[in-house]
Amino acid sequence: VCVSVFQWSLVVHEFNKYFYFLLQEIKALLALRGKPFIPDEKFKEKIKSYYTSRSAFELWGHGQTHSELRASLLSYQSENMSPFMHKDSTYRINIYTFNKTLEFTDRIKRIDALDYLPFEGTVNLKSPQHIFCLLEDYGTDPNNIPEHPNSVYFGRWLADGQRELIHSHSVKNRHFIGNTSMDAGLSFIMANHAKVKENDLVFDPFVGTGSLLVACSHFGAYVCGTDIDYNTIHGRGRSSRKNQKWRGPDENIKANLRQYGTEKTFLDVMVSDSSKSVWREAALFDAIITDPPYGIRESTRRTGSHKDITKPPDGIYLESHIPVSQAYHLSDIFTDLLNFSAHHLVMGGRLVYWLPVYRPEYCEEMVPLNPCFQLISNCEQTLSSHTSRRLITMEKIKEPEELDSLTHLADPRFSPYQGHNAFREKYFSGLNKRRGKEDNKLDFNDVQSKNASR
Repeated sequence: VCVSVFQWSLVVHEFNKYFYFLLQEIKALLALRGKPFIPDEKFKEKIKSYYTSRSAFELWGHGQTHSELRASLLSYQSENMSPFMHKDSTYRINIYTFNKTLEFTDRIKRIDALDYLPFEGTVNLKSPQHIFCLLEDYGTDPNNIPEHPNSVYFGRWLADGQRELIHSHSVKNRHFIGNTSMDAGLSFIMANHAKVKENDLVFDPFVGTGSLLVACSHFGAYVCGTDIDYNTIHGRGRSSRKNQKWRGPDENIKANLRQYGTEKTFLDVMVSDSSKSVWREAALFDAIITDPPYGIRESTRRTGSHKDITKPPDGIYLESHIPVSQAYHLSDIFTDLLNFSAHHLVMGGRLVYWLPVYRPEYCEEMVPLNPCFQLISNCEQTLSSHTSRRLITMEKIKEPEELDSLTHLADPRFSPYQGHNAFREKYFSGLNKRRGKEDNKLDFNDVQSKNASR
């Protein structure tokens, strides 16, 4: 994989849990640069080494043993090696092991054993022109470390990832946060899934405190968003921080971008109901990235009323009118989101959003579809034993037609798709069941302790 920069966003120990997030991130970044994705049957093992080392390498050879590695390297085309091994070059060889620590003397032995490679340059440990790496994979079980590695790789180092972004953009240190501010690592993954690049125009219809705008602005995209919550958009009301009752005068989304030096890419945010579009009918955005409310920590509301209110004549508005709100079902949220994106994304633009699911009932038919979009990826993040959320990435493949917004009604998938509407009840139902089991266990332990004391 010859891509110079990746956004590594997950810690090593979480690799297996988030493998498909990372896999789709690689695919998106390669597509962004016009590079093909052609994995072989051992791709999963290879990419595991790349990610756990938090770097990108040009792979020259690999095998299950050092003998196989030697045969693989000797069969590698010499014309691909020679530009980095000539006599006027300087180099260094690093040894990386996963799930095992090697003594210094063992590392030196590994380097000496590579004497069959045609290095003609000079060793420079401090500032070499080229860095080569030997990687040994000893599996993932720290309680069962094999004597010999499961796989061995050798290649030329290309670049380290930008894992420092996880710490530099941590929500803990952010100027303006809320109850549902998106984790920095996941925000960057979403931006990469959407193929966000410099000068793109990115929109978040459920912008909240702007975590996704912060990530996209880091890549040079111009960002904007809307939210139905007036206090969040204007940075007013109660603070989400511990030991702080009210938000400060400069706590807002724009201040967050200013904190990271990307204020110039901030277009604006405004109070708006996502179910009632305020945008002109045009393909405006290169990407739409969002995390809709699930009804757990943030309510799912839209403007409107169930009451029979006489609508005033067109052009007549009451100055004192304050719109009331009503429930906004999750199925309606995602239907509106896909229809809006179909009309306002450019061709080839991507929609990336989170879909909450009740795991015992989940099936692929529950993922909302639209004729204008191709499903690119569907990655799960487990939230609890019974709930999770899925990162859905879609790409626009055609312009909308008149009846496209109604096709979901005739789709047999629509019935299970409506199952999302009860997500809140199912979430708290599972939570209460777990708490009930914990309470019963505590009561049982109390009885045992009392009997023992007697």
